[in-house]
Amino acid sequence: MNKRTFKQLIVGTLLLSLALSVIAGCASKPVASSDTGSKSIASDIGTDPMWKYPETVKVTQVIGHGKAEDPKTPSDITPATNAYYQKLKEMLNIEVEYLWMVPSDQYEQKFSLAVASGDLPDLMTIGFEQYEKFKDEDQLEDLSEAYEKYASPDLKAYVEADGGKTLDMFREDGKLLALPSFEDPFMSAQIMWLRKDWLEKLNLEVPKTLEDLEKVAEAFTTQDPDGNGKADTYGLALHKDLISWGFDARGFFYTMGAYPKAWIKDKDGNLVAGETKPETKAALERLNQWYSKGLLDKEFAFKDMDKVVEDIVAGKVGIAFGEWWYPGWPLNMNRDQDPNADWVAAVLPSFNGKEGETLVPSQRMSRIYVVRKGYEHPEAVIKMANFYTEMQKKEYAEDVKAENGYVYNWYDPRVYNPYDFEQAFTEVNAALDNKQEEIDSVNPTSVQAFKSSKKYLFGEGDNSDWGIYMRSIAKDGGWGITRTLRDKAYVVDEFYGTATETMTEKKTSLNKMTDELFTKIIMGSTPSSEFDKYVESWKKLGGQDITDEVNEWYKNK
Repeated sequence: MNKRTFKQLIVGTLLLSLALSVIAGCASKPVASSDTGSKSIASDIGTDPMWKYPETVKVTQVIGHGKAEDPKTPSDITPATNAYYQKLKEMLNIEVEYLWMVPSDQYEQKFSLAVASGDLPDLMTIGFEQYEKFKDEDQLEDLSEAYEKYASPDLKAYVEADGGKTLDMFREDGKLLALPSFEDPFMSAQIMWLRKDWLEKLNLEVPKTLEDLEKVAEAFTTQDPDGNGKADTYGLALHKDLISWGFDARGFFYTMGAYPKAWIKDKDGNLVAGETKPETKAALERLNQWYSKGLLDKEFAFKDMDKVVEDIVAGKVGIAFGEWWYPGWPLNMNRDQDPNADWVAAVLPSFNGKEGETLVPSQRMSRIYVVRKGYEHPEAVIKMANFYTEMQKKEYAEDVKAENGYVYNWYDPRVYNPYDFEQAFTEVNAALDNKQEEIDSVNPTSVQAFKSSKKYLFGEGDNSDWGIYMRSIAKDGGWGITRTLRDKAYVVDEFYGTATETMTEKKTSLNKMTDELFTKIIMGSTPSSEFDKYVESWKKLGGQDITDEVNEWYKNK
């Protein structure tokens, strides 16, 4: 367990702002070839970060995607016609070609087949395990020279905002094998979102304890909170991926002191896998009780995230554990469907007299970008990242809109200011408190949030403006509640290294075994007594070796 203050974040933000102010706008003349890296980049490539190629350079990619997040996106826009890529071609003469596009839930299988056949795109977005595999098989291009020569000042400031700690994780024998994008770890903190209008209709308070939450979930299930005379609502949002990145069971587990798929300290200071702890078994048993009462969707094990989001938008569910950003998507869409819908954010409930303690990663890795070995223009990938940071500046704000076909979540590589949301919260609230008409900020998130907040607060905005305000600026909203967790007790996922040898080989199969058992226990098809047998099997099938490797890393880090 840990307790940190907000001081670290403020220092990081100030250092980042200082770095940007000192080096912004720097550019240099074309430089000669260098022996650094796996190959020398041609001397006729200009080192201005936004230098345009005289001849078109092609970069191939693949994508697994869901819907565009912003409902204002034109319905005919696809990843291939994303306006970001059209603008990229116009400004830098870089052309992106998708080798294939599939729905998100088909991506892993499709990508595995591509890897097995050796049919790799030029630019790839991967996880730690895949990175280790590619690195060991010498399939990654060295980005050292490309990064040092061609990364813009803004891009370098963002990537190195933690003093280069994250970047160094991807250096091997003097080579830089990936471009990482990381974020403020508290962006992963778990809170609760509840239908405020349903609470008010049923004369209920925001739950403080897990027992209170169960009563609210039962009322949302049985007391017709939407008033349509049908038994068509349920309490808690959940889908088949119990430990995911949204609308999953993490917050429920954390409330009960369980931290599956995280490496946490035991009483002796050693790291243990949270999925093997007794607290996880107890949380599964409680979820089984909720399932038996109908407080969870009976079909949750057959629904992906898109399906549970559809239920939220349609007004079928009233509670969701998750992160701070939900008002920006999809709670705003629920309000589009039902003008009376309202949501409230709350900290995790207490359990057995103890406050719920969220898990916070040692490091929140947003993306790992790599380039296949042998691609002749690795600097083009760096320039693509430069382009994205450039397009976030306020001079492009009127162009880069969803209604103009710009879909940020379909663009890669994208690297952010790791602390932009905290900066926006501080700057926008100061501007609102001072009743300013404009905000003077170099942070595009601040500029957008100020504009939307003003529109919403003066009754001129739509639900997208409500979403941005409640997500980022409201003191009782998503980030407003999340930032207070820095001063409370929380648990840290202590492992942030790249995948260990056994992780690369066994983690996928162990996770599959874990997911299957947990789902069966919740649904009641397998008794919770099988949990202890699972732990023993987990250890024998590679879990103990992974535990030993993680602890060896922890001692030497």
